[in-house]
Amino acid sequence: MNFEDKKKLTNAIIYGADANAISVANALRTEKPSRFKLLGFIDKFNNSKTGKSILNLPILNQNKSIHVILRAMKADALIIAEKSLSKEETIAMVEECLEYNFKVYSVPLITDWKDEKQISNKVKSFEIEDLLERKPIVLDTKTISSQINEKTILITGAAGSIGSEITRQILSFKPYKIIILDQAETPLHSLSLEVDTLGNKVKIRSVLADVRNLKVLEKIFVKYRPDIVYHAAAYKHVPLMEENPSQAVYTNVLGTKNLADLSVKYKVERFVMVSTDKAVNPSSVMGASKRIAEKYVQTLQDKLNKEKESVENTKFITTRFGNVLGSNGSIVPLFAKQIQEGGPITITHPEIIRYFMTIPEACQLVLEAGTMGNGGEIYIFDMGQPVKILDLAKKMIRLAGFTPDREIEIKIIGLRPGEKLFEELLNDTSRTLPTHNEKIMIAQERHDEYNVINNNVESLLDKIQLFSEEEIVIEMKKLVPEFRSMNSRFVAFDLDVNL
Repeated sequence: MNFEDKKKLTNAIIYGADANAISVANALRTEKPSRFKLLGFIDKFNNSKTGKSILNLPILNQNKSIHVILRAMKADALIIAEKSLSKEETIAMVEECLEYNFKVYSVPLITDWKDEKQISNKVKSFEIEDLLERKPIVLDTKTISSQINEKTILITGAAGSIGSEITRQILSFKPYKIIILDQAETPLHSLSLEVDTLGNKVKIRSVLADVRNLKVLEKIFVKYRPDIVYHAAAYKHVPLMEENPSQAVYTNVLGTKNLADLSVKYKVERFVMVSTDKAVNPSSVMGASKRIAEKYVQTLQDKLNKEKESVENTKFITTRFGNVLGSNGSIVPLFAKQIQEGGPITITHPEIIRYFMTIPEACQLVLEAGTMGNGGEIYIFDMGQPVKILDLAKKMIRLAGFTPDREIEIKIIGLRPGEKLFEELLNDTSRTLPTHNEKIMIAQERHDEYNVINNNVESLLDKIQLFSEEEIVIEMKKLVPEFRSMNSRFVAFDLDVNL
């Protein structure tokens, strides 16, 4: 090995001193090209090993803070191979290392100790997702399976972050057929290629269509007769929708109405709508459009329940949750790109706070909530502890091996149109009811009359081509009286609404 190669090696200590840790050490010593120079092991449990060695490397006692040991050993990084640590202990250790500018790597539990290449490939840097303080989700897989198995499933917005993950998870429950529908050609093509490689016997049909086009959608319902609809298609970017209110209404309101009406007409069993915490006391056009969509499906359910034509009426379920880490256009990929480009990371406000979930977590709860209830419910998810975006940015910078505001600048740019400092999951007047899953609660919202909501929605959709953007937003404020614009040109119209 020449001098240049040596310079690139990261001086590392392995946390753990059992067979798992030894396998990791052996694997890292043999990997090509080498990434680490191992300096020793930290043994959490057995002080009697102190002063001894493994693989000619010293075993260190954890009698001081981790960062003190790392500094004393002139280490750059810690590789956590100890599997007895709780999530809380791991997070505390990672955050301590990051605070003192040490890199941290994780290792999954090793099942094949002889496959050194596989072991070394799994030694990876911690991701920001790993630092979410969350308990693992326990799903009622039996109920989900009983409702999905051998059924035909339609997923709208299937090529998006949520839709594609719902597709992947549903595959494991062995439905008869999945129709993946999206209007974005290339992402839909990519998803269809991916699901084809999974080797699953489930029939997959890729449909390029826009949820705003009722006639095209009806042909799809006639052809495939879906049993369950997961409606994830939506325009979601707050500042963009603030500039394009008519498009927010067309996709989020008309698109939902089209699908909901067709689901009733063609006797779909369950319609599961993916909503957002931004629909609660909305401060943006996007949030208000999603709240109108929620109101439409909820009042449609009330109408069906009153008519009681059949016990086989479609059950409409709404799921409402906060931000998902890593979704298309979300803050984590944006920050990662900004860090890769050398900064600055741009934050709208130093006090801004958001709730986060990982994409798989959110989709697991969507599947479970979709099996619950009698229809008409809005299910909200336990999003865990809120995260200060400034802290998130600092952690991501440290995880990338840089120092905040020294190597990567953090720049405050001001709140964007429609953006809140704090997101809410419930309306002010709401209460929640528990379900059998502690992560899922029912929001008790005040219900409107279907005829009123339907007439207002029809009126809005009829006039949308004639209305100015300001007139569209005024109509939205009439439909959603709690809609209060923030940092937006539409603030002036808040007072025009009679509460």
